[in-house]
Amino acid sequence: MRIIFMGTPDFAVESLKVLVENHCNVVAVITAPDKPAGRGQKLRETPVKVYANQNNIPVLQPPRLKNPEFLEELRSYKADLQIVVAFRMLPEIIWAMPPKGTFNLHGSLLPQYRGAAPINWAIMNGEEQTGVTTFFIEKEIDTGKIMFTDTLDIGENMTAGELHDEMMVAGANLVLKTVRAIEKNEYPVVAQNELINSETELKEAPKIHKETCQINWNKTASEVHNHIRGLSPYPAAWAELKVNGKQQAVKIFESRVADNKSGITGKIDTDNKTYLSVGTALGSVHILSLQMPGKKRISIEEFLRGYDANSLEVVL
Repeated sequence: MRIIFMGTPDFAVESLKVLVENHCNVVAVITAPDKPAGRGQKLRETPVKVYANQNNIPVLQPPRLKNPEFLEELRSYKADLQIVVAFRMLPEIIWAMPPKGTFNLHGSLLPQYRGAAPINWAIMNGEEQTGVTTFFIEKEIDTGKIMFTDTLDIGENMTAGELHDEMMVAGANLVLKTVRAIEKNEYPVVAQNELINSETELKEAPKIHKETCQINWNKTASEVHNHIRGLSPYPAAWAELKVNGKQQAVKIFESRVADNKSGITGKIDTDNKTYLSVGTALGSVHILSLQMPGKKRISIEEFLRGYDANSLEVVL
């Protein structure tokens, strides 16, 4: 089969790599345009483009997906199948183009956690399991017919970054499994509506904004801990703290639920050397690493060596 692969970040590279290393016929790659980055604002290529260039795969970077010249070039590759991994929403004129369709890899067990940030929301909601799904793209986002899934466990202290890395590998293997099944024309298709009944609570995974990341200390210790790890290391949970009388937005990357069952919301407890905990509506949360504005991420021990814990105050 002639395959066109669409993706942009490192998460997508693993799937492309597995396809190439297993001798699938990837005839072209579509990825986001180069963007200026860093202090010098030099153009930076996407990870998918870098890998494609290293493996002599043609790269297309359309600023607009409905551009007539791009569509004509896309048709010229005569793809049998298109694969989408961490790219963007496609217009129907593109996803309906190949005869064998276009399938997407999604970072959840659909129909749960449709949307842009399924990894983050699964952890933030305290899920103990999630997974990856391959499905054919249709008009409504993340609603197409499911082919295959693979389940992943979420540890009680696992961060979004750790789950991302596990999911990246599992997802790549599922993409290859899906391609092999389509080659043989032997694959299941399950409509997502068949997995939904009147008792199903559908959980969404919308795009995360800065306001989403703010910690609400009026929730329980477990909920605050899930919030922190579900946003770690990016975009990172944050809280307003007064440090030496100055109010600052501090990013918090790592935490643990403290053993105590009671706590006073927003109350800081510390020995000024090795630990710092913050009270919640139920229990307390140990803060293990954080980042002050304009500074690098540091452990709580490093933080306590540089700041007087008695001057700290949580802003609720």
